[in-house]
Amino acid sequence: MKVLLVNGSPHKEGCTCTALSETGRILESEGIGTEHYWIGTRPLSGCLACGRCAASGRCVINDIVNEFLDKAKEFDGFVFGAPVYFAALPGAMTSFLNRVFFCAHTSHEFLGKPAAALTSNRRAGSLPALEQFNRYFIYSGMPLVPSQYWPMVFGNTPDEVRQDGEGLQIMRTLGRNMAWMLKCREAGREAGESCPELEPRIATNFIR
Repeated sequence: MKVLLVNGSPHKEGCTCTALSETGRILESEGIGTEHYWIGTRPLSGCLACGRCAASGRCVINDIVNEFLDKAKEFDGFVFGAPVYFAALPGAMTSFLNRVFFCAHTSHEFLGKPAAALTSNRRAGSLPALEQFNRYFIYSGMPLVPSQYWPMVFGNTPDEVRQDGEGLQIMRTLGRNMAWMLKCREAGREAGESCPELEPRIATNFIR
């Protein structure tokens, strides 16, 4: 079993990476393989609403979104992390998530795969950002992995994050809960259980 740690910060080895690494360390100790994935600093277009991904499952803009979608098939769970910008996710991460999850929705690529989110912030704004993260997972039928408190760390530098004792404990609990959920999922599969069958989607538009 493997978990992909997705870093949505423009700083590859900054505060968000520090939090993700603490969660990843625990996953590795539980026998779960991990890999870091950084979305980088290149400009990322938002969704163009062209609808072409409905047929192909891939974005018409051929950039790291498609690279990620191809890579994601190898993983059983995901931890997404990002810093807080104006009490929300950074623009690049928002564009990335919008396109990734819209492309993947038609093919149900993430259905049933556990997902967790974490944020890093200097002082405040994490709760709206975490809520923004979780909406993508709920939309895609991904079980949400909890921790013992809101999964956030405080600090303006990696060294400051490493001084956030409670925050790092929350990251470790997140890792243990992810490992437990993945092991339960695997045990269910071995017992013959699978994801619930999906009904054909009913899309209703409301007009006056």
